[in-house]
Amino acid sequence: MAAVEATGLVKTFRTRKDTVKALDGIDLEVPEGTVLGLLGPNGAGKTTAVRVLTTLLKPDQGTARVLGHDVVMDADRVRSLVGLSGQYAAVDELLTGRENLWMFGRLYRLRSQQAKQRAEELLDIFDLTDAADRTLKTYSGGMRRRLDLAGSLIAHPRVLFLDEPTTGLDPRSRLDLWQIIRDRVREGVTILLTTQYLEEADELADSIVVVDHGSVIARGTADELKAKVGGERIEVVVHDPAETTRALELLIGSLDITEPDSTTKDEHTRRITVPAPGGSSALVEVIRTLDTGGIRIADIGLRRPTLDDVFLTLTGHEAEQKEQES
Repeated sequence: MAAVEATGLVKTFRTRKDTVKALDGIDLEVPEGTVLGLLGPNGAGKTTAVRVLTTLLKPDQGTARVLGHDVVMDADRVRSLVGLSGQYAAVDELLTGRENLWMFGRLYRLRSQQAKQRAEELLDIFDLTDAADRTLKTYSGGMRRRLDLAGSLIAHPRVLFLDEPTTGLDPRSRLDLWQIIRDRVREGVTILLTTQYLEEADELADSIVVVDHGSVIARGTADELKAKVGGERIEVVVHDPAETTRALELLIGSLDITEPDSTTKDEHTRRITVPAPGGSSALVEVIRTLDTGGIRIADIGLRRPTLDDVFLTLTGHEAEQKEQES
């Protein structure tokens, strides 16, 4: 059974000067107990999709269901089944961490004692017990994000929507949050994760949907998407920048490369890349060819296509391109 289903979602925003179609017929399906990564730059429509699926916005066209309940016709029921952590931590700075979680529990209509007990459980899970009685003004950005995510779990939601949950976090805090997300999936929670961090989708998502300008432009697993831009590549850094061109010419000949556009050369970084159709065997051939040609190697490696490569191939621009979402 699909925990989240959306068909033909359309949402248009109108201003005095312009009309922007934030969603242009998006279809989504998230099987129960899995993570769907909704991937795209700012302005792609990710947040708008999340707001529709969590009943915060009504679509202009199309339908969406969460655990079988229509997000428009049965909005109250949907809200009781889902948790949402937005791009910005929805916490009260004047309250302590414990008070914030208790308040979230009461808003979900838990009895006071239930809310207190659930708050203690989540403070422990998110490693916030020592800071539980400090006001949010004293919390770091990572602590606020953890508390916000804890609040979204206060009522044991079966479906969790995470809208760019690690934006602005330091590397350690991001890794901690990734582990918390993995733990929730092991408990059977279904997660829809929006992100513009491509390695995040690669690390956490069972399947990925790539969106750009309100439309789905690709879908599949990380490996399936990477396959769209071709196979593995070999990256070589030579010692002498002056030998970069000759090294590339030698490799084009030895590897029988018929499409020069599939290679790259950067004399400033002394780096060249070439296709590696034979994988590790091609790597051996590259080392042998450059050694025979008397070209010293500073670094060499076999690199698989990244999701950055995928996005650039699919859209013609970098995933980190900044656009203001309407």
